[in-house]
Amino acid sequence: MPTEVSIFIMDISNSSKENIGKALSDYLEQLKENIAQWTENTAVTKISHRAGDELVLVSSGYATAYTLAFYISRIWKFTEHPPYFGLSFGTIQEDVSDINIETWIHPLMKQARNANDYLKKQPDRLLFRFALPALSSEQDFTVFSRQFETLINTSLMLKQEQISEQTDIQSLVCSLYLILGQQKKVSKHLERTTATISHHMKQGKTQIILRAFDDIIKVLNSLGAQEQPLTDKLQTSMRHHIIAHLNDYFPEERRSS
Repeated sequence: MPTEVSIFIMDISNSSKENIGKALSDYLEQLKENIAQWTENTAVTKISHRAGDELVLVSSGYATAYTLAFYISRIWKFTEHPPYFGLSFGTIQEDVSDINIETWIHPLMKQARNANDYLKKQPDRLLFRFALPALSSEQDFTVFSRQFETLINTSLMLKQEQISEQTDIQSLVCSLYLILGQQKKVSKHLERTTATISHHMKQGKTQIILRAFDDIIKVLNSLGAQEQPLTDKLQTSMRHHIIAHLNDYFPEERRSS
């Protein structure tokens, strides 16, 4: 029976510059452990840390890889060295739990690699890009895979424009609102008034950015048989773990921006 999966190949911008290699590699190793915790009771996941500055992930569900990628982009520590993600999704014939990710060869992995390579060559690099499988014999979403690919990537490009325009404090407020879910909690954490938080959210287009994220997740879920609760449970798990270590993810130097 086919298994619905999603894949990301994550790379880091400017990772060869400065004396930052070991710090980035250590950070990715910690991130690998965090992802294993986030997905432990939600999605079957295989992840590999390769070549110092690359993470490769295969996970059950069409929307899982993008959900993880978006959260990683919002909590990322090295702001001068942002990550970027080549993504794909589709069906495989084996169970994710049976995959040896170090040796696994599959067209979906090639698609994710193609998307990552596309981003690598761009001077104004986006955070995310999807490359979808070609038309298959199955009467599923691949009938319109090229159309879906265009529409999703266009949405991501427009969302990137809004993200890129955020100031440091607007970006921080957006990330904290994603995790905490309430302006009041963001206000308390940053020790600023709710009016100030509301202003930063409005100016930084927080609601628009997060609504676009939610809409993409809903579309990806709708293309397969996987139900929305998988993604909901994953986000709940991520928020729970991040909130438990909130000061590590958002240290004092970021809060004083």
